Amino acid sequence: MSFIDNLKFNEQGLIPAIIQEEGTGRVLMMAWMNADSIRDTIEKGKTHFWSRSRQKYWMKGESSGNTQQVKDVAYDCDADTLLIQVEQIGAACHEGYKSCFFTSVKEGESEITEERLIDPEEMYGKKS
Repeated sequence: MSFIDNLKFNEQGLIPAIIQEEGTGRVLMMAWMNADSIRDTIEKGKTHFWSRSRQKYWMKGESSGNTQQVKDVAYDCDADTLLIQVEQIGAACHEGYKSCFFTSVKEGESEITEERLIDPEEMYGKKS
């Protein structure tokens, strides 16, 4: 029996995955996975996800080149959330930042707290 059979997926067959940078412990992003994306993540060693907004299976970096090399896959005590430690190559965020969590709340106001690594238009090309 695969560990995937022990996981608790939601009614859409998805489970949240927290992506963390190995070594620093920094949270880079959160994304959704289905059973197929979990299998491919483990078998191929690069993160794969399910996009709820695009209704599409995808590999991190397939269009940007900013990939995640998987170092460890774990799940929580309730088996309803994954924690995947990775080596991040380039920006994790589609907005060009190292982490998707680049905005902090300071005294009730939003503040960008890190430098953008790359302009999204450079990563993905101009949108028409």
